[in-house]
Amino acid sequence: SWFLSAGQPVKKSRRSLTSRPLSVSAGRRGPEAPPARADAIFKVTMVPGDGVGPELMTAVKDVFRAADVPVEFEEFHLSEVQHMASEEKLEEVLTSMKTNKVAMKGKIHTPMEFKGELASFEMKLRRKLDLFANVVHVNSLPGYSTRHNNLDLVIIREQTEGEYSALEHESVPGVIECLKIITRVKSRRIAKFAFDYATKKGRSKVTAVHKANIMKLADGLFLQSCAEVAQLYPKIKYENIIIDNCCMQLVQNPYQFDVLVMPNLYGNIIDNLAAGLVGGAGVVPGESYSAEYAVFETGARHPFAQAVGRNIANPTAMLLSAANMLRHLNLEYHSQMVSDAVRRVIKQGKV
Repeated sequence: SWFLSAGQPVKKSRRSLTSRPLSVSAGRRGPEAPPARADAIFKVTMVPGDGVGPELMTAVKDVFRAADVPVEFEEFHLSEVQHMASEEKLEEVLTSMKTNKVAMKGKIHTPMEFKGELASFEMKLRRKLDLFANVVHVNSLPGYSTRHNNLDLVIIREQTEGEYSALEHESVPGVIECLKIITRVKSRRIAKFAFDYATKKGRSKVTAVHKANIMKLADGLFLQSCAEVAQLYPKIKYENIIIDNCCMQLVQNPYQFDVLVMPNLYGNIIDNLAAGLVGGAGVVPGESYSAEYAVFETGARHPFAQAVGRNIANPTAMLLSAANMLRHLNLEYHSQMVSDAVRRVIKQGKV
């Protein structure tokens, strides 16, 4: 099951408690009903990351303060490009994440040049927490002018293996070998996650994205694993599509897709392509899951360093990620309040 343990409540708040359940959405309350109150404060790990990450997190903290959200952030600055990354710092972050179970994260920028180690801190974080599933819900926001409207599709990406295995070496001068790792266990696990997600969210179709016509063994194994898992879910339609055709179809007619599941590199590309369909990297939220941890971040991961200090970065994606995090913590009322407010501002064009 992909249901995850929510963050740990750490202390009673001094707010008045009511018996009103938090799952009642704001829309169904009578005008006289008091707002829902949480009976505990949840601790959440925050890693602002690089580029505009800290500014986006400031926006989240401002909104949480204004909305009286019962969340307390434990903040850690982890950055390779600002020389604020070390194994000790990584262990601090991991300890906090393992205690709190829930985190918000900006993009930790990975330098291009090779400095003796292939695995970035971003990859180390994912591996050590086993954050195998990345979920990006691509949803049109009324108020943004885009070529396609009313889009609603979900991209589920395996993010612990594939081309992101950090296994490269120079076999002879001028010849680099780079290993792509695909395993049956992890392919079946992400396929099951995708079908469980489709079942829980009432979705009707799962499409596996691959390049098995060229990588017959590696992507062939991924495809075979997806097909095997699909047989366990007869009520959900299953299809597969080659990655290059998928990119074209997404641009021409994205409405044909519902839930897409894919290996690591294809997921990275499709996440960004799909974000571009609904307004860009600044508007699409994302989240990563392991069996027991949940990390909330933007759907398209960009540090956007050239925007630092210019007050032009779009906080929408991070705010919607924060709203998804509140829903994960069962703070339904606060989650709805934040996401409704964001959508209302965009629809009215007050930006």
